[in-house]
Amino acid sequence: MMISKYSCQLKTQRKIPLSMNESATVITYQETLHTALSRPKCLLVASAIMALLLTGCQSTPTDGLSGSTRYQTSTQPSDNRNLDKQEIARVRTSLAAQYIRKNELDTAQRQLEKAFAADSRYAPAYDMMGVLLQQEGSRLNLEKADQYFKKAIALDKDFDQVRNNYGVYLSQMKRYTEAAEQFEIAGAALGYEGRIGALENLGRTYLQLNNNPAAAKAFLRALDGNRNSLIAHIELVDLLLEQQRVQQAQRLYDETLLLVQGQGISPRLLLQGIKLAAAQNDRTTRQQLAQQLLSAYPLSDEAKQLKTWLNNPEAPWK
Repeated sequence: MMISKYSCQLKTQRKIPLSMNESATVITYQETLHTALSRPKCLLVASAIMALLLTGCQSTPTDGLSGSTRYQTSTQPSDNRNLDKQEIARVRTSLAAQYIRKNELDTAQRQLEKAFAADSRYAPAYDMMGVLLQQEGSRLNLEKADQYFKKAIALDKDFDQVRNNYGVYLSQMKRYTEAAEQFEIAGAALGYEGRIGALENLGRTYLQLNNNPAAAKAFLRALDGNRNSLIAHIELVDLLLEQQRVQQAQRLYDETLLLVQGQGISPRLLLQGIKLAAAQNDRTTRQQLAQQLLSAYPLSDEAKQLKTWLNNPEAPWK
């Protein structure tokens, strides 16, 4: 579901900041009403919200782990207990997620209260309430959110989405060691649709902990699961450059450019290209990219870093 600059919302600081400002992935889902909802007492609820259930839901994170994460939303628990009540709770939680996307938090809150009334042990509703309270962002609600995430985990330890979302919350609260534990659980859950995003969050969290080897390992795991992970590519290029593994960094950088083809090139990618060109004594490419960065993004942090380096090319990159 949740994310500004470092993404565990949470979308995660070195010579070139390993920021978490890349966009977060989204988990989509489809829900269909159980046949039990054909009973008269549930028919009106079912007909009114069938269309919403079929479209799925998601909440939209901001950019970064402390304000950029990558929240994921689903309303499917791991068990099949008491389906009548559970279907009603799922419907209400799905509606709440739709309202959270539109920042209609009061309406979302009312839907979740109805979900709790239908099934007080429905873990996704507690997860969604945690996201809602975090999105509202006041000190009191941030404190409350912690308990809702913990409750969801206590009710359903196999509900992997809440592990990721709780990690996003913990990262925002700068509780990075705890966040890494949650992302590790979600990232190890084979078959979980949000697993790659959790691994990306894990890598960025380790960057916050200044544990670059563990971060690199997490990003490599993300690439093993999805070779198109843009976040893993970008972060690994910087980590490889810091280790002076220039040829490996160049190969990953070339792959990254293919991934963003047609989307425009970010200041961070431009600066990475300048660093790679400088490391390989390619003055032509370095000058071309430097001119492009200073022209297109003159006020960016990357442009400031470039200007500092140009004034003292022998100094290390900051």
